[in-house]
Amino acid sequence: MKGKYEVNQFIGVPLETDDSGQYRIKRDESGDFKLHSWRTGKHTKGKFKQVGQIFITENNLMVGIIKAIPVAFKDRHQYTPLQRFTSEYVSDEVLNAGKKKLEK
Repeated sequence: MKGKYEVNQFIGVPLETDDSGQYRIKRDESGDFKLHSWRTGKHTKGKFKQVGQIFITENNLMVGIIKAIPVAFKDRHQYTPLQRFTSEYVSDEVLNAGKKKLEK
């Protein structure tokens, strides 16, 4: 089928930077955080390399990838597309916190 492309769902954690420019998890008022899902879209820039990579959403939110899951092309509309992948990665501390949250 013309126009078909590989689709993956990415479960990720929203990020912010601290005063020294390091990425950390964006937490709510109670100190907790939630994981969210995005997917590759037809116009997504860059390539997914590995878990821990950071991408930018269409709302310019930075997100660290905790898990990548292949998605059938026909099911892609269940997830919000992301804008672009970056060449940056989160620390092991952020990645491990996200993985613990995913296991719960």
